[in-house]
Amino acid sequence: MTLRLRRYRWSDRDAVLELHRTCLAEVGIIEGDGVYYEDDIPRITQVYLADRGEFLVGEVEGAGIVAMGGLRRVDDDTAELCRLRVRPGFQRRGFASRVLEALEEAATRLGYRALRGDTTLQQGAALELYRKYGWREVRREDRGGLVVVYGEKHLLPQPSTQLTH
Repeated sequence: MTLRLRRYRWSDRDAVLELHRTCLAEVGIIEGDGVYYEDDIPRITQVYLADRGEFLVGEVEGAGIVAMGGLRRVDDDTAELCRLRVRPGFQRRGFASRVLEALEEAATRLGYRALRGDTTLQQGAALELYRKYGWREVRREDRGGLVVVYGEKHLLPQPSTQLTH
């Protein structure tokens, strides 16, 4: 089973929204719990792509969009990793790793020095993935009965390709 990553297109909106809702419901995160939000999804182009960010979707032939993730600008040096999702039934195949690696590469290419992100204790696979890729926990917050875990990762600068004489 091959995952093909590509940049988000407006026509992906409904599939992305459905994937987002499905994945959060799978771990018990629901609207009104203080953690759930989706107001960025109808505006991915503006929130992510038009403001020095990125949003990727991963497709599997015959199954459509099964993975996604975004990179949102926080400030000149920092981006936030958002919406990393893999459809249940397609998890544990390395798809989240592929999306995370591609977004970290994009962040470096876009000139960011650090990434931030958050997840909840209910999302154990996400916590495991972030730790595997060198993220460190910076704080926890109780929100609506859920524990939100905030993390960050400092990025290595992209090597300069300039020639010096």
